[in-house]
Amino acid sequence: MKMKLSFRWYGDTDPVSLKYISQIPGMRSIVSAVYDVKPGEVWPEEALKAMKEQCESNGLVFDVVESIPVHEDIKLGKPDADRLLDVYCENIRRCAKYGVKCVTYNFMPVFDWTRTQLDKEAKDGSTSLVMYWEQMKGLDPLKDDIHLPGLDSSYTQEEVRELISAYGEIGEEGLWKNLERFLKKVIPVAEECGVRMAIHPDDPPYPIFGLPRIITCEENLDRMLSIVDSPANSLCLCTGSLGCAESNDVPKMVEKYAKADRIAFMHIRNVKILEDGSFEERAHLSSCGSLDIYKIVKALADNDFDGYVRPDHGRMIWGETGKPGYGLFDRALGAAYINGLFEACEKEKESN
Repeated sequence: MKMKLSFRWYGDTDPVSLKYISQIPGMRSIVSAVYDVKPGEVWPEEALKAMKEQCESNGLVFDVVESIPVHEDIKLGKPDADRLLDVYCENIRRCAKYGVKCVTYNFMPVFDWTRTQLDKEAKDGSTSLVMYWEQMKGLDPLKDDIHLPGLDSSYTQEEVRELISAYGEIGEEGLWKNLERFLKKVIPVAEECGVRMAIHPDDPPYPIFGLPRIITCEENLDRMLSIVDSPANSLCLCTGSLGCAESNDVPKMVEKYAKADRIAFMHIRNVKILEDGSFEERAHLSSCGSLDIYKIVKALADNDFDGYVRPDHGRMIWGETGKPGYGLFDRALGAAYINGLFEACEKEKESN
């Protein structure tokens, strides 16, 4: 298969071992990062070297980083943004030195992602991540203490309020301006290093607490890609993030951006959109959610996609405990399903 199957691993503290990951049929790449260094600081080379060696000793390749976090001061265009951008570029160079070919990042203000519950139990006893609008009602981050999943726990509540106010002042166009500054600084460095930068969509792709969201839909993805027209400026196309807004035709978007060679990384997962716009994360199988995973994979196969793919968030099943969304069992099932779809789609293409 042309695509490179990958699996996210959170390092030595991850309850899922590299040994177990390596036993998933077709598994090739590890997606990880240096998690004990704060945003805006340089990653130690010894940490990257150690991760590369650990993966190789288990028959795996460490060639995808998720993520090098973008400091809030870069997103806000603060006075120290230039210094922080230099640090970011140095981290890209260091990752490339140890074999990294793809770096994922996001440009989401304050919350990397938003859910209201991490362990919603389904009828079958499995648990998953959900976002219910009913549970968001009445929350005011400028008045209340907010402890939702996806919020960086290193922030105090007062810092969260200050950030939300600051983003309110710059608005969407201010965020676009600062993303442009980021891309024009970072993408030339990525090109020099042979690295593809892959921006992750906002999760979910609509405003939360009035915070601006810009990586949300086809029109905005086009705008982002046009800022620096280069394969190094590409997408991490997350089907679950874009797919929790009914207005996004995810198979169509995959077809369009795969054909243009602007997808570096695919996160494949399924979500079920509820009547009020809330959503639940579901098993990868198409019939379990609102997305047609077969159509998504077919769009990739038909366009000879050779980038990275990973089964994204899984449910907790079979009594497994661990990091919500990142257990072994359901993601391994997702990997097997994705493998099967790719094999079928590629053989169908060959026979035509």
